[in-house]
Amino acid sequence: MIDAEQVGQRIERVKHRIADAGGDPARIGIVAVTKGFDASAIDAAAAAGLGMIGENYAQELQGKWDQLLPETRSTIDVHFIGRLQSNKVRQLADVVHLWQSVDRTRLIEQIARHSPRAAVFVQLDVSGTATQGGCPLSEAPSLVAAARQSGLDVGGCMAIGPQGTSSQIETAFTEVARFADRHDLEHRCMGMSADLEEAIRAGSTMVRIGTALFGNRPPRVASTRGA
Repeated sequence: MIDAEQVGQRIERVKHRIADAGGDPARIGIVAVTKGFDASAIDAAAAAGLGMIGENYAQELQGKWDQLLPETRSTIDVHFIGRLQSNKVRQLADVVHLWQSVDRTRLIEQIARHSPRAAVFVQLDVSGTATQGGCPLSEAPSLVAAARQSGLDVGGCMAIGPQGTSSQIETAFTEVARFADRHDLEHRCMGMSADLEEAIRAGSTMVRIGTALFGNRPPRVASTRGA
């Protein structure tokens, strides 16, 4: 069971980190990454005042969503932040508020079909890790155009930072911010518990925070997978 009071204290620590890195905590959104935790993490995040939660796995998200009280559901926006199989879009269309991991045209087609005019972020690959998803920067402009032509609301881009030195991580995130500027995208969602500072210095407007709010995730059970 995740304790809401403790999560509230940890939120304040994250805000201090944002401020110390030169960001404005009042303007930078915090997505509480509840993947891997039970539904009490979502309850705790909502009770502590966070309105955005991030999930990676379709089946896990659906199971937790069914456990939430209607009043909790009404106070949160679900961001899907994991690599998503296009055939899972229909299952999640009534739950997901923002699809952050759009990285190919097939996914755009399915979201436009099952969730017309949905809010999406294009995921950029700046880490070179294929398993994390994301499209190469060279292909991203055409993906943004395709999503807009499909009637989707492209509000930003998302990226997972590379492994490397602080300077290397910040440089990668700076490329994401420049891409957002060139394509008139308001948000650049980058930075997690381990690389929050580099992301803020590079111009992040939204961070995805799990461990720093909830602690270490329990081991995953194979049967709950389903991205």
